[in-house]
Amino acid sequence: MTPFIAEIIGTFFLILLGGGVVANVILNKTKSNDAGWMVITTAWGLAVYVGVAVAAPYSGAHLNPAVSIGLAMAERFEWASVPMYVLGQFIGAMLGALIVWLFYKDHFDATEDQDTKKAVFCTAPAIRNPINNLFSEVVGTFTLVFVVLYFTDATITDTETVIGLGSLGALPVAFLVWGIGLSLGGTTGYAINPARDLGPRIMHAIMPIKGKGGSDWGYAWIPIVGPIIGALLAALLMILLS
Repeated sequence: MTPFIAEIIGTFFLILLGGGVVANVILNKTKSNDAGWMVITTAWGLAVYVGVAVAAPYSGAHLNPAVSIGLAMAERFEWASVPMYVLGQFIGAMLGALIVWLFYKDHFDATEDQDTKKAVFCTAPAIRNPINNLFSEVVGTFTLVFVVLYFTDATITDTETVIGLGSLGALPVAFLVWGIGLSLGGTTGYAINPARDLGPRIMHAIMPIKGKGGSDWGYAWIPIVGPIIGALLAALLMILLS
C-alpha cells in the first residue's frame, strides 16, 4: 500500500458509495427510489468516512484534488506530490463510477430520463447561473478545506502520544461533508471535489450507457475551477491567521 494506491482505493470507495446512493435514490425500480436528499447527503458523508478510514494511514486520505492543492498552498503537503495524488484520485473516481454503473445497470436501463442517468455520475445546477454556481462551489470547498486545515490529531501534545482513535479519526471529515451537503448542497449538488465530478463525468461520456444523452461539458468547468479557488482561498486565509 503506497500513497498513490491508497488515494486510488480511498477515492474508489468514495465514489462507489457516493454514486451508489444517488443511483439507489433516483433510478427507477430501486428499493430506495425517491428516498430523498437526507439519504443522499448522509450516505455521501459515510462514503467519505469509508474512503478516509482506508486511505488515511498511508496517504493522509486527500481523496480530492482541491484538498491536495489546499494543503500544498498551506505548506502542509509537498507540491511535488500533488500530481501523483491527483492522478490516483481520478483513477479511483473513474473506477468507482464504472462499478456503480455495472452494479445498477438494470436500473439504468429501466430509467428513461437522460438527466437522471447523468446525475448518478456528476453534478448539475438546480438553477443554471454560472456565476452563482461557481460561487456555490467556491464557498462549499472553502468550508471543507478551511475546517480540514484546523482539524487536530488525537495526541497528547507534551509527548506526541497518539490517544488511539484509529479509524474513528475519519469521523470529523465525514460529519463536515454531511453538514456541507445538508446546508450548502442545494444549488449545485456540492461537488466540492474535481475528481469526484470530472472522473465520473468522463466515464459517463465513454461508457455504453443505454439512452444516456450528453455529459453537459459546458458546465463541467465549474466543479473543477470552483473547488480549486475555494481551496486556495481557505489556505491563504489560514496563512494570514497563522
